Amino acid sequence: MKKLILSAVAAVFAMGISNAQEIDFGAKVGANFAKLTGDDLEDADGRTGINVGITGEYMFNPTFALQVEALYSQQGLQRDLTGGGEQKLKLDYINVPVLAKFYIGESGFSIEAGPQFGILVKDESSIEGAGILNGETDLNAEELDLSAGGGLAYKFKEGTSLEGLSANVRYMIGLNNVFEDGDTFGDDITNSVLAVSLGYKF
Repeated sequence: MKKLILSAVAAVFAMGISNAQEIDFGAKVGANFAKLTGDDLEDADGRTGINVGITGEYMFNPTFALQVEALYSQQGLQRDLTGGGEQKLKLDYINVPVLAKFYIGESGFSIEAGPQFGILVKDESSIEGAGILNGETDLNAEELDLSAGGGLAYKFKEGTSLEGLSANVRYMIGLNNVFEDGDTFGDDITNSVLAVSLGYKF
């Protein structure tokens, strides 16, 4: 599945290179306000991280587009342990959102929605301030994370001094359990991420 997703992303961007006049490519960077949700994590805090990557947008007409991205995304949580100390869980993904975009007239604003496929690239848990429990370990998170969601974007108009720039707010909610079994944090633990980012179309 991981190879299939990577191949699909490569195919989309390769197609875009051959049809560069039809697809707008760009880069984006922003902040993630991520957390894990579930009954056993109600008191856990989120993790603030970054998202950075590339985008490709195909305009079918002036009001509808399809946008595909490949983003490095820092996610996870931090929480206080019952016996003292703090646990930080770092889950980093290569996320591939595939979003339908609906532009609102000629305002530059658009509404976006669709699925996202995440490939795990880092799974690290560290404990500090808990005596002999201090240290780092892997928690065997699932390699594939499925999410869905949407957001609001604004693209500065052509001919203005900020042409090419865009801003985006997006919320994605996980659809599958982050961990392979319920022994780590319990059942039904899912990702959720509020992302704020700036982009530039070349």
